[in-house]
Amino acid sequence: MYIGLGSNLDGPSGQIQRALMELVVLPRTRLLAHSHLYKSRPLGPQNQPDYINAVAMLATGLAPLELLHSLWKLEEGHGRWRMRERRWGARSLDLDILVYGDIRLQLPELTLPHPGVHLRSFVLYPLAELAPALVIPGHGPVQTLRDRCHTPPIERYEEAVNE
Repeated sequence: MYIGLGSNLDGPSGQIQRALMELVVLPRTRLLAHSHLYKSRPLGPQNQPDYINAVAMLATGLAPLELLHSLWKLEEGHGRWRMRERRWGARSLDLDILVYGDIRLQLPELTLPHPGVHLRSFVLYPLAELAPALVIPGHGPVQTLRDRCHTPPIERYEEAVNE
């Protein structure tokens, strides 16, 4: 399963690096791999800093909602309070479940695969780096989706992630 990571506040690359280390300590969860960092323009209002994004591949025994709530706690530890922010606004850390196996789910708190995952370059490029043959349920192969993606281009962010 795959988690999208994004930040554009308070040292974004450091936020992503710390979040990757924190994913390792989630219960019944292992970090299998992560992408390089990528820099992208904000999806929403353009009067905010650029984002740094990455994707992590996890193996977990947590159910989707358990995992979601664990990710929200990690976000809170980075100073993010979802209830107080504007949609697509600047944030210290954003952790989203992108794909959870073949599960397709529509709940008030969680939609799987993540809505828009198949349309966003800042998700598709790092995801294709990790799993080019991955098929996003209901949308198709990641590599094909990335090649067709028309959202603003992204670039590799050269600051190294701690390996």
